[in-house]
Amino acid sequence: MQETPIEKLGEFALINEITKNIQIQNTSTLKGVGDDAAVLSFSEKVVTTTDMLLEGIHFDLMYTPLKHLGYKAVAINVSDILAMNATPSQILLSIAVDKRFTVEMIEDFMEGVHYACEKYRVDLVGGDTTSSLTGFAISVTAIGEATEEELCYRDGAKPNELICVSGDLGASYLGLQLLEREKALFEKEGVQPDLAGHDYILERQLKPEARQDIIALLKKLKLKPTSMIDISDGLASDILQICKTSKVGCLLYEDKIPIDYTAYNMAEELNINATTCALNGGEDYELLFTLPLDAHDIIEKTPEIQTIGYITEETKGHILQTRGGAEVELKAQGWK
Repeated sequence: MQETPIEKLGEFALINEITKNIQIQNTSTLKGVGDDAAVLSFSEKVVTTTDMLLEGIHFDLMYTPLKHLGYKAVAINVSDILAMNATPSQILLSIAVDKRFTVEMIEDFMEGVHYACEKYRVDLVGGDTTSSLTGFAISVTAIGEATEEELCYRDGAKPNELICVSGDLGASYLGLQLLEREKALFEKEGVQPDLAGHDYILERQLKPEARQDIIALLKKLKLKPTSMIDISDGLASDILQICKTSKVGCLLYEDKIPIDYTAYNMAEELNINATTCALNGGEDYELLFTLPLDAHDIIEKTPEIQTIGYITEETKGHILQTRGGAEVELKAQGWK
């Protein structure tokens, strides 16, 4: 593979190279890349969020393909916009790279960014590039819009409401544990990584999806969550965030927490409790939300969404009912 040093192009030529294929998809984008600032126009409420990803803390380039990393950087920010029940529309992207990086490496990363922008229908409208002395750093700011009636916050949960979650949980964390195990074996013993048969949990870690489809489904079902959050820090941490903000308690049922069978198998192989992974692993980017009790029959007929418990009075605390029927205090042990 040909390697082109970044200094051969220079900053402006590099920016031109990695932004040349941008296609504007939203009418709210009046002016994107190419000026000192983007120009946007919204008729509704504007929703913004930002995330940083730092090499060595949030990702390891030894096993993270740059194309996947670019996709993930966009998807996890889109997920935050969706968790507000808003429609994502633009992103700003800033990166800092060290001397290891070539033009081709940045193009690989940007290919993933562009693919995610196309899938989630968001416009890349600006950002920054700079050099780094401490590895690869990524900052993404996402912008979205929603009507006042559509917006969903964390503080709206009420006693007796259903606690619901999309998809399944824990697979991303187990994918990470598999990658770390294979990395350790390679570094210590020179053993080539064996990742065969683990596609699902690896994809959940390396290329997570923002659940835009669930937001569309809820609208189709004419259901608006009373509170919502995306599961980035672990189910336990994120339901406790809703409870704290809404001043309520919760009761979760361990046997209702959705865990894919491949995640169960990997948890058994690694001698880890699968429920612990689902509660505390994080980076699932599924949607966790509450709905009025009268939505129960609709949700029961909707396989994409699982009811895993219900909201209680704040005085009843935060409880996990185990498969054996015991009730234990729910504690957040995930990412901080």
